[in-house]
Amino acid sequence: MKNKRISIIIPAYNEGSRIKKTLKPLVDHPLIDELIVVDDGSSDDTGKMAWECGALVSRLEKNKGKGWALRHGIKQAKGDIIGFLDGDVEESSIEIQKLITPIIDGDCDVTIAQFPPAKKKGGFGFVKKLAQWGIYFYTKQTIYSSLSGQRIFTREVLEDITMPVGGYGVEVDMTIDILNKGYRICEIPVNMNHAETGRDFQGFKHRARQFFHIFIVLIKRLVKRR
Repeated sequence: MKNKRISIIIPAYNEGSRIKKTLKPLVDHPLIDELIVVDDGSSDDTGKMAWECGALVSRLEKNKGKGWALRHGIKQAKGDIIGFLDGDVEESSIEIQKLITPIIDGDCDVTIAQFPPAKKKGGFGFVKKLAQWGIYFYTKQTIYSSLSGQRIFTREVLEDITMPVGGYGVEVDMTIDILNKGYRICEIPVNMNHAETGRDFQGFKHRARQFFHIFIVLIKRLVKRR
């Protein structure tokens, strides 16, 4: 039986066209007690759309990046269990219940959503391979869904690690800390989907930024070791 309070934090930047679809399956969900949308300096109506759905909305005046938005949300969350969810997963957000249950049951300390294969061709896997290799290099453990932003944690885990504030390297940085502190991570298959980037200029630009951010995270850790 559920006896712990559960908070879900959704960092969102210019997700006005998708945020309602993401929130609606979760607003009255019996497992979720608190929905917090952190509007990360959006220039559209993301915050207004989230508020109309009944979520708690906190706005950052400037776009500061996912790490800052998550830290801001954690400070407000009242849950014993805290989850992160991207704003662009739309109706597939309901799948987050699959991540919550193993935490409630005490089977693991952190769950990560393992998405199905992409529906369209994206990059060539360099970003994913760098993330997996980096995590293995620092922990000697393999995490296949290292880039997934859909995660559930016990509050103990989030209070024990240092939340990164960087860009696309946030998930990799967190995962390394979590594993090195001995916490148990479970990767859970889900039928989630999100806005995919294709093999066009914008898609390659996005993946180049991801690669660079993750590379910087890994290099900084190597420098600290010395």
